[in-house]
Parts: sequence; C-alpha cells; structure tokens
Amino acid sequence: MSILTDVKTHPNSTEAVETVDKPNTDSSGKAILTAEEIHKLLPHRYPFALVDRILEYVPGQRAVGLKNVTFNEPYFQGHFPGRPMMPGVMIVEAMAQVGGIVLIQLPDLEGGLFVFAGIDKVRFRRPVVPGDQLIMTTELISIKRRRFGKMLSRAVVDGQRVAEGELLFSLVD
Repeated sequence: MSILTDVKTHPNSTEAVETVDKPNTDSSGKAILTAEEIHKLLPHRYPFALVDRILEYVPGQRAVGLKNVTFNEPYFQGHFPGRPMMPGVMIVEAMAQVGGIVLIQLPDLEGGLFVFAGIDKVRFRRPVVPGDQLIMTTELISIKRRRFGKMLSRAVVDGQRVAEGELLFSLVD
C-alpha cells in the first residue's frame, strides 16, 4: 500500500511537486510506538537513534516513522556551517531504522540484528533542514532464506518527497 496520492504544482514555482497524504495514526492521533518502545526493539542509541516515533505499523509489511530534525543534531556543526542540511546518509539510516522495526518483529527473526547489505536506487529530491519533520515509510518487498531482506523506503517532509530507494539487509549472528 502506498501513501502517494497526487502531483501538484507548488504555488511559488512552475515545477511539479509530488505530495503525499499524512500517515494514519491510531484513532487518538498518538504514536503506535514511542521512542522508549523503539529503543526496546532497536539497538541504536544517541547519536544514531534516528526515529522518534512509529506512526503506523502493519506487522510483516510496513512501518511509518517520524524523525523531528533539530538544530542540535551533531552533524549540523559541519554539514554545512551557515546552511545546515541533514546528510543523505543519515536520511537513509533513518529510513533503515524504520525498516528495522518491521524486520525485527518478523516471526522466527525476533531478536536478530539486521545490518545493511546494500543500498540500491537511492535518490534525494530536496534538502532536509532543522525544523523539518521527516516522515519515513518503509515496506517489506521480500525475505530470502530468512537471512536477507529487501525493503522499499520513502521519506517526505511537508508532503514533499525528499528521498527514496531500496534497502537490503542481512541478519548477522
């Protein structure tokens, strides 16, 4: 299931801008998983814990996560002084962590550690800057031999796509 819905022209530009619907949360509008619950599932810790909330979760299929991008992120000191932008590798890592929420909870794989095995067809569409809310949707494409996973991931800010690509994972002992 994709949350992609429309392509519109931005009011201040003649360029087409892809927009997406906001992901569904539970009926109260709260997160499905809080930061504390995410830390129980994923091994990442500061400064590499890059998912603040899980907004949607469909077991074995997909997850939607949120990252509040703040000026206090350690990489903004040098990337770039006077014009801070979230590094693309950090955006991809955040998308992968959302994918980790799906992988780590698959039957017979719970508790395993998945690491990157490859990154394919990744494209960056616009900068992510302090103050942005990065919404990442990661969908499981396949699992092979219960050791390798392939996921499709997309990140948006204010309904505009900022990054997308295929993420490949391997289960390590």
